[in-house]
Order: sequence, then C-alpha cells, then structure tokens
Amino acid sequence: MATVEATKDSTQQVSRHQEVGHKSLLQSDALYQYILETSVYPREPEPMRELREITAKHPWNLMTTSADEGQFLHLLLKLINAKNTMEIGVYTGYSLLSTALALPDDGKILAMDINRENYELGLPVIQKAGVAHKIDFREGPALPVLDQMLENKEMHGSFDFIFVDADKDNYLNYHKRLIDLVKIGGVIGYDNTLWNGSVVAPPDAPMRKYVRYYRDFVIELNKALAADPRIEISQIPVGDGITLCRRII
Repeated sequence: MATVEATKDSTQQVSRHQEVGHKSLLQSDALYQYILETSVYPREPEPMRELREITAKHPWNLMTTSADEGQFLHLLLKLINAKNTMEIGVYTGYSLLSTALALPDDGKILAMDINRENYELGLPVIQKAGVAHKIDFREGPALPVLDQMLENKEMHGSFDFIFVDADKDNYLNYHKRLIDLVKIGGVIGYDNTLWNGSVVAPPDAPMRKYVRYYRDFVIELNKALAADPRIEISQIPVGDGITLCRRII
C-alpha cells in the first residue's frame, strides 16, 4: 500500500509541475513548487499572471521565461535603476512585460523578435497594463539592427540593461556587439546558459534534437564570457540558467 501511495504522490508531483517556463535545475520538484507558491505567485503582478496563463495554452510555451526568472529580472532592473533597455527574443512578452513594469514611466525597451504574431498574442495584456508606450518592437533579425546602432557613436554605451533570449547560435555574435552598446556599469543577461543541464552531459548522451543542436554554442559562450576581461559575471541557476555580465571597461 505504501508503495502505491508513494507512486501516486510522485505522479501528482510530476503532473502538477507543468508550469509555463518550468526549467528549474533544482533536484526537487517539490522545492521548486515551494518557491513558486511561497515567493513568486503571491507577488506576481496580475498582468503577468494573465500573460503566463495565456502563454500556457500556446504550443511553444516552453520558450517563455519562467515565473521565478521574471520576478528576478523585475527586481534586478529596479536595483540597477534601469531606464533604457533592450530585449532580443520576445516570444509572447512575459519577460518584456516584467521589464516594462519595472521601468519608470519614461523608460524604454527596444524589443526584437522574428515573430510578431507571438508578440501580438501578449500585446493586449501589455496594453491593458498601461506599459505599451515603453516598448519599441522591431520584427526581424537583431544583428542588422545592432550593426546599424554601432555605426552611430551616440548609441555606444547607451543601454542600462540588455536581455538576450533568442537564437543561441548567435549569442557570441550578439555579445561582440552588445558589449559596446551597454554602458560601463550596465548589465547584459544571457538566458539558458545551463541549457537543460546539457552543458555537463557527455556528447553522446540522449537529448532532444534542439538541445543537442544548441549545446555546443552555449558551452562556447560560457567559456568566452568567463574569459572576457571587460565584464564581471555571475551564472545563476534560475530558470534554465542566466548569466549576468556587468561591463567594467
């Protein structure tokens, strides 16, 4: 009987652990659930809860930022008094909304994504939250936009915070450009730098095709960031891993 009950509890734990954006590397699902129910959900702004629930119904919902990471970014932006920010990779806009709610009323976010349709799924919630005026959304690849900004010397060092959560195979290409666009003392956040834990898995370990494809790019980025003398870094096991880079020179 005890074995049956234990199996039942385990099944319930797994089934309840389908929260949108759940990518936690915590060994205990129950511990992650505790964090969500104790610290995250009770303080989650209503617009973010609404957008999280809308995103949960989307077939690609694994792409979204987790609720605990959204809370972390929101607090971080307030701690550094960010005003001018950039986001590469928007999806339905959960992290974007978290940022917009954290910025002052005259704050700005340059948001770039190749898919406007996904962004427009969350746009009504963003508009209802009264923060859409802070967002300059650009549909299309980010690299040409970054190159254009780099041609303008006034754009160098103009961003307080930049969040990157797009195509992992371009992370290093982004970093080569963003390091000049973020101000000294500003922060760049690279998402998914632990990549489902695959960064420590043997090369021949079984893994999903998309995980395997991006794995080496993420490993290469992590090594490059650790060796970059222009930044201070901290790799944090929130969500799927986020590495914060503070520009120092």
